[in-house]
Amino acid sequence: MEKYRTSSHSVSRLTVHIVWVTKYRYSVLRGDIQKRCRDLGVQICNAENVQILKGVVSKDHVHIHVEYPPSLSISDMVKKVKGRTSRLLQQEFPILKKQYWGRHFWAIGYGAWSTGNITDEMVQEYLEHHRDKPNTKTGNWIFE
Repeated sequence: MEKYRTSSHSVSRLTVHIVWVTKYRYSVLRGDIQKRCRDLGVQICNAENVQILKGVVSKDHVHIHVEYPPSLSISDMVKKVKGRTSRLLQQEFPILKKQYWGRHFWAIGYGAWSTGNITDEMVQEYLEHHRDKPNTKTGNWIFE
C-alpha cells in the first residue's frame, strides 16, 4: 500500500515530475557542481517536507519526481529550490559568477506534470458510478 500524507483534516498523495534548465542551456552541471547541486536539492526538499522519489541532475537541466504536502504549491516549491541552489552554487563556485554575471543561474520557468497511480479514464469511470439523474431529491451536482 502506498504511503499517504495525513493531517487532522486531510489525506493526500500529491506527486509531480518537474524539470528546469540552466540559463542559456550552458552545460555547467558537471563534476563537483553537479554533485553539490544534487546535495542542495535534497537538503532543500527535506527542509520543505518534500520527498524526492527519483531525480537526475544532467549537464544542463534537472529532473525530479517528488511527493509534496498539500500546503505547498508547485510554483513555490520550484521557486525555493531554484532560488536557493542558484545563490549557493554561485557563492561556492566562483567560476559560475563569470558565466552568470547577472546572478541568474537557472532559466526562467519550469515544466511540471502531475503523476499518480490512476488514469483520467479511471477517474471518469469512478465519477460515472456516482452520477444520478439530475433531480433535487439526490442533491448531486454534475459538472460537465
